[in-house]
Amino acid sequence: MIRHPIEMRTRIALGAGSILLLLILYAGLSVRQHRINPKDTTIPGLSQFVEGWKMILTPEAKDDAWYDAWIVEDVWATYVRLLLGLVAGVFLSILVGIVMGCFTPAEAFFLPPLSFLAKVPPTAMLAVYFVIFGTGMEMYVAMIALGIFPTLAQSIHQAAKKDVSDHVIYKAYTLGASHYEVVWNVVLRQILPRIIENVRLQVGPAMVFLIAAEWMNADVGFGYRLRIQSRLLHMNVVYTYLVFLGATGYLIDWSLSLLRRRLCPWFG
Repeated sequence: MIRHPIEMRTRIALGAGSILLLLILYAGLSVRQHRINPKDTTIPGLSQFVEGWKMILTPEAKDDAWYDAWIVEDVWATYVRLLLGLVAGVFLSILVGIVMGCFTPAEAFFLPPLSFLAKVPPTAMLAVYFVIFGTGMEMYVAMIALGIFPTLAQSIHQAAKKDVSDHVIYKAYTLGASHYEVVWNVVLRQILPRIIENVRLQVGPAMVFLIAAEWMNADVGFGYRLRIQSRLLHMNVVYTYLVFLGATGYLIDWSLSLLRRRLCPWFG
């Protein structure tokens, strides 16, 4: 396989072309389906999407404020849960992963249970989270944090163990650095781009865990709204929410890539 570099404008044009092709295919399927059944809602047309957007953006009661609209309530509920869960999970993973990568006894202690827990799907443990943490905010945060923790901690452990050469560590000790200074100024800074890259990879699974939990338990949020509207066959709302989730996920991924390039310009 030969990879040729292409200009940014060419890359953007090709990406836009693929999206346009998908839209054309969808429009063709929608027209075909509505010729068969004009009242079909499984593949909504433009007018049906407009009706769905009105449902999403308009508060149910006339006296309600703009922030009582579905989209505002759901965005606030889902993304606050996602943010808190990611922050808790990333902090715990960095702490345990670096300790495992720097100290052999910690590796021997933490690695077996982490390897086991990484093989257990967090969505299969929903009942366990309900029993331990209840059904409030704590449950969503714990499910995201503990869901990404085993895999992310192991990735950081491997980066700390393999991406930092012993020569650099010995040189830091020779210059009089303490254990804390070696961990903070050598190991952490050396593997920082790997940490950001691995966090990027965990955003998607974290959203899966959250949507699954909201689908089962929540009374507000994207998972709850998707469950209710899919049962009513309001696919104009469902598809809109799916596009919104994809777009925000892409924005988070792009933001982390930009952060990595700014903080670690030497990495790739």
